[in-house]
Amino acid sequence: MSESSTSQRLYSLDALRGFDMFWIMGAEDFFHELMLATKHPAAIWIATQLSHVDWNGFRFYDLIFPLFLFMSGVSTPYSVGRDLEKGSDKSKLLMRIIKRGLILVLLGIIYNNGLHIKPLSEVRFPSVLGRIGIAYMFACIIYLYASQRFQYVWFACILIGYWLLLRFTSAPGFPTGDLTMEGNFASWLDRTILPGRLHRGIHDPEGLVSALPAIGTGLLGIFAGNFLKNNPMDKMRKAPSLAIAGVVCLIIGGFWDLFFPINKNLWTSSFVLYVGGCSLVLLSIFYYVIDVLGFRRWAFFFMVIGTNSILIYMSSKFINWYYTSKGFFQWIADIAGEHYEGVVLMAGIIVVKWVFLWFMYRNKIFLRV
Repeated sequence: MSESSTSQRLYSLDALRGFDMFWIMGAEDFFHELMLATKHPAAIWIATQLSHVDWNGFRFYDLIFPLFLFMSGVSTPYSVGRDLEKGSDKSKLLMRIIKRGLILVLLGIIYNNGLHIKPLSEVRFPSVLGRIGIAYMFACIIYLYASQRFQYVWFACILIGYWLLLRFTSAPGFPTGDLTMEGNFASWLDRTILPGRLHRGIHDPEGLVSALPAIGTGLLGIFAGNFLKNNPMDKMRKAPSLAIAGVVCLIIGGFWDLFFPINKNLWTSSFVLYVGGCSLVLLSIFYYVIDVLGFRRWAFFFMVIGTNSILIYMSSKFINWYYTSKGFFQWIADIAGEHYEGVVLMAGIIVVKWVFLWFMYRNKIFLRV
């Protein structure tokens, strides 16, 4: 989630990262407030799409998290791959990869629990950043030591292996292959081995077992990044090729859903392919418009966010952005009336955060991992 080293070569990647981050830096809350204020069918539909499915199924908001992980994979051939081309020692690169992964795990724990001393039973260890750190780390290790052909073998084995694992196991007392929250093997194992508390008591959507298929999401991003960086195909043809690959993943993921439901909480193999397909299509659009056609000016808004995404993500735990928004925009909220106060203040949060990120961008201050 930090500023990628690809920004000079893939402007589209930072823009896409910013587009992804935009929804969780305030746009989600803005549309929920708009829905409450207007009760308009379109606002209700958007607000619904900006909320997670409870268990099986897919909404747009279920794409936000895996898209970040996918983009971390896309940047790998440009960062780790570049160092390999320069002759860097693999053992040193391995240590750097492990360090990054562990820092993300630590930041995730801080994000969940703040800088408070709590009883172990009240600490939540799994996190979004932790999932990204673990999956990114292992995907990069595979990239570092496996040939491109065997990277695809790893990808297939991970997805099929995870499917078989959940297909032929279950929590004690439940039928084999049970995929309910209580009965699936992954949630049961997390309940058994993870210290502290789980996000949903009996289940954690960022649990340890479901980190295994998330490695596949990182690998899929690596495949896309490697294609963009190293394939000799003309740039004009690369974007449609990515889009076609995305559609194929969507079709396979949709078909697999009949047997292994698309489920973000379990990060099922069908979910990996489905959100991977969405990610490939989005990347192809951004890449074509920005890097191929050269239309960059419109994407500056998103790029400012994308180059410091980890900073703005962590900031919500240390900065009261709502208080700041009220300080600048309460007068507009008073004019708009009580009914639309929440809409105005949520829009204000987006503005304040973006101006903060623009200041950091202009002064070349980036929080990197």
